[in-house]
Amino acid sequence: MTTALRFPDGFRWGTATAAYQIEGAASEDGRTPSIWDTFSRLPGKVRNGDTGDVAADHYHRMSEDVALMKDLGVTDYRFSVAWPRVQPTGRGPALQKGLDFYRRLADELRNAGIRPVATLYHWDLPQELEDQGGWPRRETAERFAQYAALVADGLGDRVATWTTLNEPWCTAFLGYASGVHAPGRTEPAAALRAAHHLNLAHGLAVDALRAALPRGSEVSLTLNLHAVRALTESAADRDAARRVDALGNRIFLDPVFHGRLPEDLVADTAGLTDWSFVRDGDLAATSRPVDSLGINYYSPTVVAAGRHEGPSPWPGAEPHVRFEPAPGPRTAMDWPVDANGLHELLTRLRDELPGVPLVITENGAAYDDYADPEGDVHDPERVAYLRQHLTAVHRAVAEGADVRGYFLWSLLDNFEWAYGYGKRFGIVHVDFASQRRTPKDSARWYAGVIARNGLAD
Repeated sequence: MTTALRFPDGFRWGTATAAYQIEGAASEDGRTPSIWDTFSRLPGKVRNGDTGDVAADHYHRMSEDVALMKDLGVTDYRFSVAWPRVQPTGRGPALQKGLDFYRRLADELRNAGIRPVATLYHWDLPQELEDQGGWPRRETAERFAQYAALVADGLGDRVATWTTLNEPWCTAFLGYASGVHAPGRTEPAAALRAAHHLNLAHGLAVDALRAALPRGSEVSLTLNLHAVRALTESAADRDAARRVDALGNRIFLDPVFHGRLPEDLVADTAGLTDWSFVRDGDLAATSRPVDSLGINYYSPTVVAAGRHEGPSPWPGAEPHVRFEPAPGPRTAMDWPVDANGLHELLTRLRDELPGVPLVITENGAAYDDYADPEGDVHDPERVAYLRQHLTAVHRAVAEGADVRGYFLWSLLDNFEWAYGYGKRFGIVHVDFASQRRTPKDSARWYAGVIARNGLAD
């Protein structure tokens, strides 16, 4: 078998997870509640009343999970550190038992020949900080920088690659505008404040990490950028796309990489806020240099002129934007399968951010997987999804995009936020009753991709 599409030498092949989605052990060894522990207990917020109390029990089965990754041949593993496991109240010294878990994880990975890649925040804000105002409050950004320094001090000798925030768009707008994610608030102006304070938290954390980590450590940010398409070429539809691009993409890209707020965003949201919470010096702080940009991509966003009804994660855009279904096959999340959107993002960033290396930090799909009577899990739709998206990445690389790696989401079936345990993204099937792990066909396929450093005919 020949390799039809080979990736550059040294390309990083990984898998990714998040602490609240897999760890469990929600009240062990000093961990206190996060906003997701609280939110998942509110009636009607998570399907079937599911919580992350046990999840995939990774806290107790970490060695087994690392062994699965070693069998796959992955070069890197992207995990997140649970803030309330390390600093339970969001202030004060680190809890050593919490740090010890991540030290053991990093050691296990390194012994297996896998590079640990740590994400400092994947949505599990300590509940005590939310009780004091959460991300709309400026002090939360300052607390985050202190937490980053604590984790870097504890893990810096073992972990060389760091991500500050995962998907701050979801934190700000799903958490504080539409309320479909924790903490479940529907306050559009607060969501805009949260977005700025997340950018500030990132910048302050970059400084804290640089001060604490050994020279040569990598620092990055991961964004779920939107591949936005206007339904038609009409001026109204193109303006709808502009509005969504401002709120979905440039609200983070401009402060982080250019030290500015998008002027059209400020104008579009004038009815909600005057942006006076942006203080002198903030945009210099948000734009600290990073070593790479992580990109999470699942599907494109198609918009037209119209009106969004109900609680919206798009503050200020609701009267002007209607979201349209993209054509084509769909995943179990009802998300369209369209790898061209990933190619569009990579080539856009190639042009807009020259000199910034890119990493695909999440890409994958949920399907209705099940173990057959022989115990096997066949998931040809996921294999097809991954093949299409890796082909799109390869095409972007061939066209000059500086893409350094690809992290498949996810290693394990897990707690899928407001969907509970009903949606399976893993390439390893988890029977949540027994916690038995079963690699799916997609896991074996991905192992082949890694071994070849490319896609076969």
